[in-house]
Amino acid sequence: MATCIQCGAYTKFEGGLCLKCYHAKNGKKEKDEIEELLEDFNEAPSGLSEKEWTYRYNMIKGRIAETLIQELFLSLKYNVFRYGMENTIPGIMDLLKGVKSEVAEEIKRMPDFVVQNPRTSEVFFIEVKFRAAEKFSIKDLPKDYAWENAFFIVVSKKHIKCVTYKELSEGKEITPESRNYLGNRKEFDLDKDTIVAFCEFAVKFFEQV
Repeated sequence: MATCIQCGAYTKFEGGLCLKCYHAKNGKKEKDEIEELLEDFNEAPSGLSEKEWTYRYNMIKGRIAETLIQELFLSLKYNVFRYGMENTIPGIMDLLKGVKSEVAEEIKRMPDFVVQNPRTSEVFFIEVKFRAAEKFSIKDLPKDYAWENAFFIVVSKKHIKCVTYKELSEGKEITPESRNYLGNRKEFDLDKDTIVAFCEFAVKFFEQV
């Protein structure tokens, strides 16, 4: 049986930390870093236009959600690769802001991550969305969305849910009442206790949003 390298308690993976020790080590640090980012943003000079302020604010929320999901998969020993062009070519999203060409639109829509299951070696496209209202449907995507094999992970103030493009195209949605939780996806086989812990992170980070 695998045991925690710090306290000796049961853990899912050999040579790792149990949930309690992992959160004690990483949770506060991650929360402090993100809260510092938000504090710096809120104290920025008031020279931003309302449109620019909204753009930056939404970008920060999106990146917090992305970080939560990235760390969730990493904590479960998944291989995680940032895939979006803003990660491959830093700054490109600012350069493409307002550009409406077909190529620019495809770049903007690229999934955020490629993740690989360490047990099966299967890979998945992951797109992360933050939705305070916990709602996401096919209407939120462009009609010519090209990444038809993508999984959409929706982070809200209370839950982390997941739906595929195929399911969206069939009329399924994420709503506050839906039960399409990330922990129910058989494709990923994720530890539900770990997901609950990251939901608690989401509650703390987004409680004022």
